[in-house]
Amino acid sequence: MKNRLFTFVALGVILSGTLIYGNFNIGNHSTVFAKSEEAQDTAVRVENQTVYINDLSDLNGELQIKADEIEWYEGEEANTVFVEQEPDAGIDYAPDGYYIVNEQEANETLKIADDATVTVQIYDRTGDAKDIDIEWNEEISLDKFTELYGDTTNMDMSVFPYHLTIENGEVTQIVQQYIP
Repeated sequence: MKNRLFTFVALGVILSGTLIYGNFNIGNHSTVFAKSEEAQDTAVRVENQTVYINDLSDLNGELQIKADEIEWYEGEEANTVFVEQEPDAGIDYAPDGYYIVNEQEANETLKIADDATVTVQIYDRTGDAKDIDIEWNEEISLDKFTELYGDTTNMDMSVFPYHLTIENGEVTQIVQQYIP
């Protein structure tokens, strides 16, 4: 009897810890709940989304994006989804090793944190199209990203998918997904 009681109490503690600190994967989102440093009783909601950024604008000093969430698949998972979605394609693999599903455009407006980090793979560094080259996981400033996003002279940054980290409804990280 004592062993059963101990087992139920131990399971309750583990389950409570999982609910408070665990990582829950739901569809294409990852949501993490953790206690913030400022207030021990306040939970920080962290969400990851893969999106197309359809607009980047400054509204009264608040930088915002319009994000259209997509489903991003790589490797074997991309092949499986590609065959399901494109049965008449005549091939049984996702070209270039990735596949994107975006059944309908649904823009969500998100605020970008002032201290958000931006990581890119390829962009127009010099204004000369022949200098555009891949440099993996290069961090640039949010101001530089805003400047690049608005300049489509040599390269359009809106054609790339981006992986966003969103904390309590505010974008804290933007990572450009390279596509061949």
